[in-house]
Formats: sequence, structure tokens, C-alpha cells
Amino acid sequence: MENISNSKCFGGWLKRYKHRSDVLNCEMNFSIFLPPQVNDGGKVPVLYWLSGLTCTDENFMQKASAQRVAAELGMALVVCDTSPRGDDVADDDGYDMGKGAGFYLNATQEPWAKHFHMYDYVVNELPALIAENFPITDKCSIAGHSMGGHGALTLGLSNSDRYLSISAFSPIVNPSHCPWGKKAFENYLGKNREMWKRFDATELVASATSHTPIMIDQGLDDEFLAEQLKPQNFLAAAKAVGYAVEYAEHEGYDHGFYFLSTFMEKHLRWHYKHLTA
Repeated sequence: MENISNSKCFGGWLKRYKHRSDVLNCEMNFSIFLPPQVNDGGKVPVLYWLSGLTCTDENFMQKASAQRVAAELGMALVVCDTSPRGDDVADDDGYDMGKGAGFYLNATQEPWAKHFHMYDYVVNELPALIAENFPITDKCSIAGHSMGGHGALTLGLSNSDRYLSISAFSPIVNPSHCPWGKKAFENYLGKNREMWKRFDATELVASATSHTPIMIDQGLDDEFLAEQLKPQNFLAAAKAVGYAVEYAEHEGYDHGFYFLSTFMEKHLRWHYKHLTA
């Protein structure tokens, strides 16, 4: 693991690293914010953040206004890249496939299967690396935005024994029934729609046996709301099985980081409550 950069921030440290991923068969970067509580040898809980299409591990740390509150609470933030990277990694001409668009699943189809195993990376390999090298407790939660919101919901629902809480901004909740998801799933997973259900939050919540707390915030001026995000599909499936979801809509807010930064403190404090309950 190679340390790329260090920046002191609100008494803590924002650090960026490069490492070889055996799961993804490539070099990967991740960013971690360590709050000042670790400076004296303390251990802190961790929130894993999954970003959206076209992002890297840096966008959230630079734009989401999260470090101040995380420093106050005593919470580590870990942000991974959104896909495998490198010259030999398969790519697509569109922004919604390939590099920057890993969709947090395990690809089974060529040419994607060699590298695109973001599900295993986020759930297993990266947390093991973090636990080995940084002063964190075994308490963790997961959150994300857009494609990353899809990832947070699907990984959280599929691993209810691992994450204490799940939150999302503007998530793609029913990818089997939206253009972004259909394109990604058909290419990464093939035409068998039964396979798609494993990575579709609306399908997963409908069969959930453990009700990990979920919170979703959605801007009503989001240009992707009707065609790509479809939150009502997820809410209806959750309601049908008695899964309570904290869902809030916000007039005037779009899909971008101004929306995230406005409500980021709400999400961090909500997660911290569950991480320290």
C-alpha cells in the first residue's frame, strides 16, 4: 500500500492510498479521513461511501462537506473508486459503462469479468485492508449517491450482518427497469434477469429478512428522477413487506453535490447514532 497524499483537515487527516487489488486485478486508489480522535491512539467507527457515475475516490472528499462533522463525531470516512482502472481494463465509449461505472457488482461476462468485481472489493477486500492498517472499530455503515446509492442499498441489504445502517442520496433503486441499469446489467451480467435481481435494491428489499435502518434523500428537481431513479418502486416494495424506510423529498434540489453537501450532516449524524447505539 502506497501513501499518495496527506492533508490535515479539521484536526484529522485526509489520506489517499494506492494498492494492488487481487479481486479487481489492477491498481486501485482509495481515500480515508481519520478524525482527530485517532491522534491519541483511539479507534473509531467507519462509514464507507460509494460514489456515482464518472466519479473517483476524490469527488466526495472534495465536494461533499463531510469532514467537519466526521471530525466532530469521531467517525472515519472511506471512499473507494467507482470502478477498476488501468490500461488493460475494459472500457466503453459511454460514461455509464466501463471505467467510472462499475455498478458495485461482480461481472460474469467478457470482457468485464476479469476486473469488474466491485461487490467483492467493497464488501471484503477493502474493509480487510482498512482494518489491518487503520485504527477503526468493527462498527461500520454504508452510504452512497446515484450509482453509489444503488451500491449502498444492494450491498447493505445483501450483508445485513455487516452494516449497521444504510443511506443514499438520489439512488438508482430499480436498475433492472431503467436505462442505466439495463445497459450495465446486460453487459456485465448477461441476459438472465434472475441474475440481475441479486444487484437490484427493489428486488432485494422485497425479500429482506433483516431490517437494517435505511434513509434516502431525493431532490425533486433531479433530472434523472423519473427515468433512471424510480424511488417509488423501492418504497412500494419495502412497504409491501413492512420494511420501514426514512424517505425525504426536497423541492428545488437536483442531482449534484450542492444537494449532497446540504444534507450531508443529517446523514452523518444519523449513521453515527446507529454506529454507537
